[in-house]
Amino acid sequence: MTEGGKRILVTGAAGFIGAFVAARLADMGHRVVGCDNFNDYYTPQLKHDRVAALLAPRGIPCLRLELADSLQLESLFSEYQPTLVVHLAAQAGVRYSLQNPAAYIQSNLVGFGNILEACRRHQIEHLLYASSSSVYGANAKVPFSETDRTDEPVSLYAATKKSNELMAYSYSHLYGFPATGLRFFTVYGPWGRPDMAYFSFTQKILKGEAIPVFAGGELRRDFTYVDDIVEGVVRLLFKPAVAQDGAPPHAVFNIGNHQPVRVLDFIQTLEKVLDVKAKIDFQPMQPGDVPATYADTDALRKHVGFAPATPLEQGLTRFGEWYRAWAKV
Repeated sequence: MTEGGKRILVTGAAGFIGAFVAARLADMGHRVVGCDNFNDYYTPQLKHDRVAALLAPRGIPCLRLELADSLQLESLFSEYQPTLVVHLAAQAGVRYSLQNPAAYIQSNLVGFGNILEACRRHQIEHLLYASSSSVYGANAKVPFSETDRTDEPVSLYAATKKSNELMAYSYSHLYGFPATGLRFFTVYGPWGRPDMAYFSFTQKILKGEAIPVFAGGELRRDFTYVDDIVEGVVRLLFKPAVAQDGAPPHAVFNIGNHQPVRVLDFIQTLEKVLDVKAKIDFQPMQPGDVPATYADTDALRKHVGFAPATPLEQGLTRFGEWYRAWAKV
């Protein structure tokens, strides 16, 4: 770790967003330590590759740790004494939550509860944690605003993320420490997750395989480039909410591109970037899916003077270049 700056813990640091956030914070001169459980939800090799490419060159340790084990977590906090925590570790994925709900209970509820307790005991200055646009459920009002109702989740994954917001609010209220939740909207980019559509579509298109497209390709997603996500995370980390008018120092922000794209249009852009025509296997709407995601980013822009805006074609071009190099295609 470098000297100077804040001591910052990034959980899920071998993950897609976590690795980029940890690298950015280290580049800013902060002393960063990462942790990850390196599970096999998708190929652990990709996680080790991220550590080798983004963390190791910057001297960022990434410890193997299970957040659901409170003793392991307490040992980490006691040794490194972080002053700020960026909690990005979670069991991700909407569809997988239908197959393995126990993984979500352990990681997203038990693990998050342990993070809150560790932050309380060690009196951290600010906890910034990942929520998800999934909390909006089948919300028909667009764009999605932070003031919209979020009490009708359509997947267990969404329910655990909404639970995180409620748990963080109560800790912030009871113990006074600042906490900020980020509702991420369909993050994509280099070093991304293979379970996400843009990644798996790219793999299949380049292999000449058919890609599964649900609901006639009419679903709309607010694709957000990873660099924009990192910028938002870093700005918010150093500008926590302030308790006022009886409300605790807790806030929740959307972080999305504010430009939802129809899946069929997304595929056309991907075909252009890869210069390969896709074969499409149309399938019905899947349980847990929602018709659209669309972020209202006014609150984010007002609070930190920034909102994501990377055009989809530009972001997918960067991803395509990275994927061909990584996969040696």
